[in-house]
Amino acid sequence: MTSTNETGTHGAIVTDDAPESTGGAIVELRGAGKSYGNIRALHGVDLKVHPGRVSCVLGDNGAGKSTLIKIISGLHQHTEGDFLVDGDPVRFSTPREALDKGIATVYQDLAVVPLMPVWRNFFLGSEMTKGPWPVRRLDIEAMKKTADTELRNMGIVLDDLEQPIGTLSGGQRQCVAIARAVYFGARVLILDEPTAALGVKQSGVVLKYIAAAREKGLGVIFITHNPHHAYMVGDHFSVLRLGTMELSASRAEVSLEELTNHMAGGAELAALKHELSQVSGVDVEELPEEKDLTAPVASAPEGKA
Repeated sequence: MTSTNETGTHGAIVTDDAPESTGGAIVELRGAGKSYGNIRALHGVDLKVHPGRVSCVLGDNGAGKSTLIKIISGLHQHTEGDFLVDGDPVRFSTPREALDKGIATVYQDLAVVPLMPVWRNFFLGSEMTKGPWPVRRLDIEAMKKTADTELRNMGIVLDDLEQPIGTLSGGQRQCVAIARAVYFGARVLILDEPTAALGVKQSGVVLKYIAAAREKGLGVIFITHNPHHAYMVGDHFSVLRLGTMELSASRAEVSLEELTNHMAGGAELAALKHELSQVSGVDVEELPEEKDLTAPVASAPEGKA
């Protein structure tokens, strides 16, 4: 892999190029940013989303993850840089325009109606109908059959599609939302903190279906603040800090420990270690040294990225 590198905000080497893929990038941001008046929420962000790959975007609260989601999903327009879909510059005015290009977003609140059955939530807003106008009606049987088939294709087996979706676990609801997006033609799936409010087991279930979406050829943008979850399924990692790109590296170029250190704020942790060392009764031996956190990320051997 050939790439040009430049120093990130905390001394890390940021690679410009995403890892090579079997297909061209579906979505690409080049130096993208967003300002709200004189407040710059995002600046100089480069990101490529390839089919059949999981691009993980990590960052703490206020890092710019939500702004990035809003730009790609069409909720807000970027104010600097370029946003390309299939190589063509775009500027979405509404989320519907993003959906028409195959970009679907599964938000943390999932946009489901808890008291409605699973099958009804699967087709919420896009219901199947039958019969001539003006007596068209919902095609309930077709929707139930389709929902069951699509859920099973993703490996999700529910005993009763009539049960309210609110009775499912958090992980199951996330998986239904993923299957729904796949069925309605998503090529790029943006997942907004899907494991944030889940336990260990349910998080594992969601990660399993993220991998399943990748196997189906979707480009996945996995937004998270958990580096361990990201490293389980990710092919490329981007770390945001205060609206800028702290790190951009493929899986072969960064270890879980390095990713965790960048996510946690390397220089800040080193400074914290120094401060805590002045307090008696606090064990700081396991905290990383500053020199370890500002060292460049080693580039992967040619052809392995």
